[in-house]
Amino acid sequence: MKLFRLLLLPLLLAASVQQASADALNLNQISAYLNSITDASGRFTQINDDGSIATGTIYIRRPGRIRFEYDPPNDALVIAGGGQVAIFDNKSNQPPEQYPLRRTPLSIILERNVNLGRANMVTAFEYDGTSTMIVAQDPENPEYGNIRLKFTGPPIELRQWIITSGDGTRTTVTLNDLDTEQSPRVGLFNIPDEIRKRGL
Repeated sequence: MKLFRLLLLPLLLAASVQQASADALNLNQISAYLNSITDASGRFTQINDDGSIATGTIYIRRPGRIRFEYDPPNDALVIAGGGQVAIFDNKSNQPPEQYPLRRTPLSIILERNVNLGRANMVTAFEYDGTSTMIVAQDPENPEYGNIRLKFTGPPIELRQWIITSGDGTRTTVTLNDLDTEQSPRVGLFNIPDEIRKRGL
């Protein structure tokens, strides 16, 4: 019987480790992971509210900066920097549409100190056995919309987000091969500089 228990012990330990790795991520783990990302870049696929699909390259420099460069023939560009978000429309010769970053759900993951444990910030939490999904909002301004974040792990990786704006418009962004080792140039997030480059 003693020998049987000794033989069984490694199997029980392996099962418990497997079970632990299959558990949902908690909010502290996710917050710590997001706070660990300072610089990142990679490819993305975007599905818009009308069903159209676009691809491109994303650059992130936390806190407060992100850039979406869309693949040709789409010359659109979205930049967050200096507390503003600017949307450059490739079909227009007009200056970009701009509004405060804090009024967008994307600001939640671009904050200097992400704390998903704040009261009323996370409104939904799901786990499907592989991925952990949370829905977060600005607890003081829920009318700005929300962001649904999808994570896998451990090791934790951000795979996707769905932004639902205050008017109900949904935009899905799926990330591919996010590289957190390289630092994007600071100039990539300079909205006035981009306006000058485009002659707007």
